[in-house]
Amino acid sequence: MNHPNGTKLPVLLLTRRFPDAVTARAARDYRIIVNDDDHAYGPDEIAAKAKGADAVMVSAVDKIPGDLIRALPDSVRMIATFSVGTDHIDLAAAKERGIVVSNTPGVLTDATADIALLLLLGAARRASEGERLIREDRWEGWAPTHLVGVHVTGKRLAILGMGRIGQAVARRARGFDMEIHYHNRRRLPAGEELGAVYHADADDLLAVADFLSIHSPASPETHHWLNAERIARLPDGAVVVNTARGSVVDDEALIAALASGKLAAAGLDVFENEPRLHPGYAPLANTFLLPHLGSATDQTRDAMGFTALNNLDAFFAGRDLPNRVV
Repeated sequence: MNHPNGTKLPVLLLTRRFPDAVTARAARDYRIIVNDDDHAYGPDEIAAKAKGADAVMVSAVDKIPGDLIRALPDSVRMIATFSVGTDHIDLAAAKERGIVVSNTPGVLTDATADIALLLLLGAARRASEGERLIREDRWEGWAPTHLVGVHVTGKRLAILGMGRIGQAVARRARGFDMEIHYHNRRRLPAGEELGAVYHADADDLLAVADFLSIHSPASPETHHWLNAERIARLPDGAVVVNTARGSVVDDEALIAALASGKLAAAGLDVFENEPRLHPGYAPLANTFLLPHLGSATDQTRDAMGFTALNNLDAFFAGRDLPNRVV
């Protein structure tokens, strides 16, 4: 199959079923290999399916370790991930093989920030407990002390990672008159802080965290960053929210703190080893749990796919990629 300009279309492997508009555009500009039943490919299957492909478009849940990258056919020259995070890809191995990697930053900022606020409010106000009562027909009526949660308005929100999403969360939280504190690798310019208090040491942020919202990327430095020692520094009755990566949280420590009452609640959209999350979360009433919905709006998922395709288009046209990682 050739492009209207007469050139041969590159072959693109799509490892998952992507939104219809994204797949339609990919089919217009590439010869696509699709995942008809949308099952999660393992590394061996990706390597086999990529035979004859020029590029692979993967999702955040596809594991692309070094062994897989080294096993990819020589024809594969680019991996475009349908995600901001790249911790599922061995970037060093990709660089060694000369395979270009791109991601999709920016387009999912608002959707993920919205989910962070949903988690914050849902965890603080015991929304999952209340919904279960209604659905299970166990509600016995209003009572002065029934399902009393944590007040949100005017409280201190500590944001770990003040990038695009962290700043979007801060903007939303100001609508609840929350006092914003943050840690970031680099302090924001004064004009962008909008009154937020900067903490140069991330550990110093914990003492003021009535609510802690995590927006840092997964890395060796952030692995299990929120551990038992750091949880102990949080105020009693604090609420933890995570929409970043599950590996930033030590599950055993967080579950213990929720079970003991050290923490009032947690709102989580991401988990280590998802979708097989730690079994200790499910029995805890004071958890508000979502299945990685941060970017799950029609507009956002389309935009992610189009951004991935923009990167691919640039690569095959010999232009600089908008979002090159490696």
